[in-house]
Amino acid sequence: MVITPQHKLRVMHLYRHSLKHLMSWAIRRDVFASEAEKVRAEIEKHRNVDDTYKARRLVERGEEVLREYLHPDPYIVPYYPGGSLYERNPPVVPVKQQLDWGREDAH
Repeated sequence: MVITPQHKLRVMHLYRHSLKHLMSWAIRRDVFASEAEKVRAEIEKHRNVDDTYKARRLVERGEEVLREYLHPDPYIVPYYPGGSLYERNPPVVPVKQQLDWGREDAH
């Protein structure tokens, strides 16, 4: 099978999104690591598939499984839009200071 760049990119996106959604389900790092190894093993198991149709079908099935296991309240990085720290401390608006204390005309 000739691996097209589009197919390779699709598999990489599937793997990356799987890990991102896994972070929402597995809070503890040791649980996340063991589950991430299972995801990686599943992708590696089908690495050398020769049939283009079968490879495409495997990716579609992986995307279906990913949609099936989406977390109802996904983890959002705190400083990204929707995160708990997003725009918590907005930039300070510069204030014009009056340094002559009401003596503008005294030059």
